[in-house]
Amino acid sequence: MTARHHRKVETQKKKARRAIPRPKATRIQGNTAAARKRLKKLAGKARTAKAKASA
Repeated sequence: MTARHHRKVETQKKKARRAIPRPKATRIQGNTAAARKRLKKLAGKARTAKAKASA
């Protein structure tokens, strides 16, 4: 069956309805150079925000 077949669409909808709702990831994860760089940047931004909030 093709991806847009009506039976396939119905199946996907049923599966989506059955899926357990999970919270979205707040931070990216990973050990690659790009991911670590993003995490470092986000950590820095969080630190400044926290410092501004307490000051």
